Amino acid sequence: MCGIVGIVSSQPVNQPLYDALQLLQHRGQDAAGIVTMDGSMFHMHKNLGMVRDVFRTRDMRNLIGNVGIAHVRYPTAGSASSPAEAQPFYVNSPFGIVLAHNGNLTNTETLQRELFMDDLRHVNTGSDSEVLLNVLAHELQEAVHGHRLTVDDVFSAVAGVHRRCKGAYAVVAIIAGFGLVAFRDPNGIRPLMIGRQEVEDGQGGGTDWIVSSESVAVEPTGFHVVRDVQPGEAVLITCAGEFHSRQCVAPGEFTPCIFEYVYFARPDSIMDGASIYETRLRMGEFLAEKIKRDFSHLPIDVVVPIPDTSRPSALQLAYKLGLPYREGFIKNRYIGRTFIMPGQASRKKSVRQKLNAMCVEFKGKNVLLVDDSIVRGTTSREIIQMAREAGAKSVYFASASPPVRFPNVYGIDMPTRAELLANGRSDEEIAKELGADGVIYQDLADLISAVRKVNPKLTRFDSSCFDGCYITGDVTEEYLARLEGQRSGAIPTTPAPSTRQMDLNLAVSE
Repeated sequence: MCGIVGIVSSQPVNQPLYDALQLLQHRGQDAAGIVTMDGSMFHMHKNLGMVRDVFRTRDMRNLIGNVGIAHVRYPTAGSASSPAEAQPFYVNSPFGIVLAHNGNLTNTETLQRELFMDDLRHVNTGSDSEVLLNVLAHELQEAVHGHRLTVDDVFSAVAGVHRRCKGAYAVVAIIAGFGLVAFRDPNGIRPLMIGRQEVEDGQGGGTDWIVSSESVAVEPTGFHVVRDVQPGEAVLITCAGEFHSRQCVAPGEFTPCIFEYVYFARPDSIMDGASIYETRLRMGEFLAEKIKRDFSHLPIDVVVPIPDTSRPSALQLAYKLGLPYREGFIKNRYIGRTFIMPGQASRKKSVRQKLNAMCVEFKGKNVLLVDDSIVRGTTSREIIQMAREAGAKSVYFASASPPVRFPNVYGIDMPTRAELLANGRSDEEIAKELGADGVIYQDLADLISAVRKVNPKLTRFDSSCFDGCYITGDVTEEYLARLEGQRSGAIPTTPAPSTRQMDLNLAVSE
């Protein structure tokens, strides 16, 4: 899971791109990068770390131009935490292209072979985003029949990407001297939206454009949300600010990732017409109904959320059950999100640095802890132990989402079944593993209903981590076994070069 943004403006874009990345920081804390374009010259800076650490004043001064894209990276299975895999990526042929990508391709290895053997292109890292960039570059080269690139050529190239690439992808890219192109996979698994701003410049004015993973990066940067990019659609914004859009492939069944609503997206975002905050309130309502129906015998004294994502669900659950809602954990906001930290040791160590239990809210009470999900269980186990150490008499644990029993292959770091706490375990066994007196999970049908209650037009979702149904139709048992082998080290992955990625000022001739 990553965050992407692209801006075409009448003004320098370095500051609004930086501001947008700060607003999307929750989507990735491993690396960050910005590329701007001045004329036909690209200016790039990217590195490992949080946005505030990657960019200094001198870096920002070098990022000149009125067109740019940016990326915050969250590493997925098999990816190296290397500066060389920080995005955006760049290729200089046929026109000079930079690209940033959110999602995960499921046919990366096939595409790597095709690029090397048939397209005569070289991929320098193990990143599927670099593969996607080279596929786009090749399709663009194939689409151009004259000396000058046209709008039709760009849309034809994106159609070629859709024909070849499988999986989940939301993309922003810049073609040197031409403009910004953005597109979304045919199932719309990963989010992408468009915003605009009318500008008065004393010469008749014009329109600035932004494309972003979430609406939370649109409004605060001075733009207004227009709409979501549709599945299989591409939008092209020229350097002059001319907006074009086209359906480049017949859309498949629209299946946005339901885990965006559960965890990844910020609560103040609107995604595919649904308020994230409202959907999480509804999750709490449905979970409360299940507790009334099946767990009314539990002697719950107080409801305590695990900050921050689960707060809306816990608040509404407590209201529906008529129970006190209390903030029992104080969060250190300078520690990153544990779910997206690589490695179990990092997650476990960070939990007690991130959260501190207040004894006054736990001592002698039967506590219901509410979290958005339970994935590996590392964080949940530590939190339950903290509640007991703070004096809780009994600790019950409720999840606003169903048990995560299957790997996610569309850009979320849930690659191996062995790492998933709920895989192969009953609720009673899960409670024992966590050290809880009981575990309560949301039903999948109720989770879907919670989102649909906010936007009834959303009829189906990618919920593969809950139900094992992979909607792209190309995920086999062999594919999952290979992913698990790569995760464990039994099967080698394409190594990323040991390169120290610094500033790149890339001149591209028209």
